[in-house]
Amino acid sequence: MKAHRPRLEVCVDSAAGLDIAARAGVDRVELCSALSLAGLTPSAGLMALAATKAIPCFVLIRPRAGDFCYDSRDLDLMRREIEIVRSMGLAGIVIGATRGDGSLDRDVLRTLLDQAAGLPTVLHRAFDLAPDFHAALETAIELGFIRVLTSGGAPDAISGSAVIRSLVEQAAGRIEIMAGVGLTPDNVIPFVRSTRVPAVHSSCSTPVEYTATGMTERGTALGFIPAHMKATDPMTIAAMIASLDSLRA
Repeated sequence: MKAHRPRLEVCVDSAAGLDIAARAGVDRVELCSALSLAGLTPSAGLMALAATKAIPCFVLIRPRAGDFCYDSRDLDLMRREIEIVRSMGLAGIVIGATRGDGSLDRDVLRTLLDQAAGLPTVLHRAFDLAPDFHAALETAIELGFIRVLTSGGAPDAISGSAVIRSLVEQAAGRIEIMAGVGLTPDNVIPFVRSTRVPAVHSSCSTPVEYTATGMTERGTALGFIPAHMKATDPMTIAAMIASLDSLRA
């Protein structure tokens, strides 16, 4: 029996990564900045560049690193960022907000969803902090999210595969379950066959090797050039697409 072929979303945080993902033929992009911090809202300039691409781009709205408990200042900033996304004509937004116990903050999410009215909206991995994943999924469906990104509450999607499979079954097509974290061309086929997820999410990145120069070494010593970085890799994207396409064989 043929397995289904899930959609591939690649998260990118640079103009180069956006170009690579668009040329590679991924199904959609999550646009952000600072993937080293698990992603923050991208610049208006990067959003404007994304608006010139044919590929659907969903924009992460996360105003700062750290937790997902937001105050009125954070909310004001997020509302403004949502309006920038709307003005750019991009595909949608990615948001999340929790209370101190990790449960989804309905009030904050409703405020953001009201601001985003008319924009398709995705719930990010703040979902994985929920004390009850199945209750959180019903909340996400009730609020009107079209998709939720999750690792099944585990450090990676492979470890959380049993929870992810149960979420796919619970969703029953009412919301798209998108699995992410640690999925590679080598492990994605058995994972998809096991969980039946309709979408997978990956950075498809590899470490960037600096050419050592006096300038880069000094910048690293001063703390503003990181010693280690990753970048979107076209070969990894191609391998991931080939693995997913093989599921149709």
